[in-house]
Amino acid sequence: MRKRYRRQTALADVSFTVGRGEVLGLLGPNGAGKTTAIKILLGLVRPDAGEALLLGRPARDPAARARVGYLPELFRYQPWLTAQEVLDLHVKLARATVPVPSQKECLATVGLADRAGDRVGGFSKGMQQRLGLAVALVAGPDLVVLDEPTSALDPLGRADVRDLLLALKERGVAVLLNSHLIGEVERVCDRVVILDKGRVAAAGTLPELLGRRSLHLRLDGVSPTASARLAAAGVVTSAGDQFTVALPADPAESLIPDLVSDLVGLGVRVHAVEPARITLEERLLDILRASTEDR
Repeated sequence: MRKRYRRQTALADVSFTVGRGEVLGLLGPNGAGKTTAIKILLGLVRPDAGEALLLGRPARDPAARARVGYLPELFRYQPWLTAQEVLDLHVKLARATVPVPSQKECLATVGLADRAGDRVGGFSKGMQQRLGLAVALVAGPDLVVLDEPTSALDPLGRADVRDLLLALKERGVAVLLNSHLIGEVERVCDRVVILDKGRVAAAGTLPELLGRRSLHLRLDGVSPTASARLAAAGVVTSAGDQFTVALPADPAESLIPDLVSDLVGLGVRVHAVEPARITLEERLLDILRASTEDR
């Protein structure tokens, strides 16, 4: 997709997909083009070139948006309505058929079961955020677009949203997540697209973007046999009693505990075991700095 606003390029040859049962994270600094991409997907803005498809239909087709749930970053509901009335109103606006028990179940899913009859004007920002999630999910969409869904939530609320996203994945729902909370993206996303100045600066799975993991160990009594066991796990570098093992990109869950167990069995004294990998935040900053230098 391409989009310009006068002299400002908002998107330049941006392309990505979100599969069913997948959570795709959209990352980038302010002004990177994330909001424009979302607006094009929702039919609010027309691209100058390229095409956006929603569930196999052109995004400009209203029928394509019938199976899409959306939580914008900035939203406001009528303060005189109750949470149940807000949900019922949006069901009618979407021309969807959602029985009242299903609407109440949706409110329960986001933690508002006991506040369904309370007026929205008395809700905290976090509670309004939960209500916004309910509005996005109430019609049982096949694609959910979430713009900063945890910005006003406390740690417990963010954990609830993570569980909700995992439940959507299990149901085969496609999720596009735009968030500045990189830790949340790292926890729930299958793939990440990083935008910078309207272009895709990087894209891929987290293992692809973050690179290989390493394992730091502090060991005593490492015999030649134990050294061979370490080398079998990955490339080893050492200095004194400090050992670093470069692990495969996608190591088996049992690799580290099996290695430690074998080392102990070979008479090695294990003082410390620390798995390590570059964080998504560090990788994001590296990509954005490199993108700036290239220009």
